[in-house]
Amino acid sequence: MSLLKKAIDWGTRKSPWIIHFNAGSCNGCDIEIVDALTPRFDLERLGILQRGTPRHADILVCTGAVTLQTKDRLKQIYDQMPEPKFVIATGTCACSGGVFNGCYCVMGGIDSVIPVDVYIPGCAVRPEAIISAVAKLLGALEAQQKGGGKDADRRSDHSQVSREIQYFEG
Repeated sequence: MSLLKKAIDWGTRKSPWIIHFNAGSCNGCDIEIVDALTPRFDLERLGILQRGTPRHADILVCTGAVTLQTKDRLKQIYDQMPEPKFVIATGTCACSGGVFNGCYCVMGGIDSVIPVDVYIPGCAVRPEAIISAVAKLLGALEAQQKGGGKDADRRSDHSQVSREIQYFEG
């Protein structure tokens, strides 16, 4: 493993940056995500910082059901993120479409447009559940990177991490 790859893997594990995207939620889960970033819950203690651009983000935290209006923007944001990238669906609406599933303008959950790594069901999700899901994601990523040893395809590492932590109930 090259020194550069080791440095990138260390940075991904120790200082992941997140970006938040509201695909059409009622703002209940949005408030809880912002609450998780405040000093009371202090998500920054894990090295996590919120960024305003997807080009600097490692983790995409999504809330709300995907609507026809937001599907292209969500896909564009996901495509702009560098590898390895992870997606967390926060709330019942992001996981399955919630109470809005079946409406004329709702496509369903986040996974109807982009692959999702972690699902956090609930309405509204507690900040503790968000912090625990992110910590579990980082723990699984670290275990996967340490266990690999040789240069492996990032996509296969990514799918292995996803299978390990698909559903999280906090």
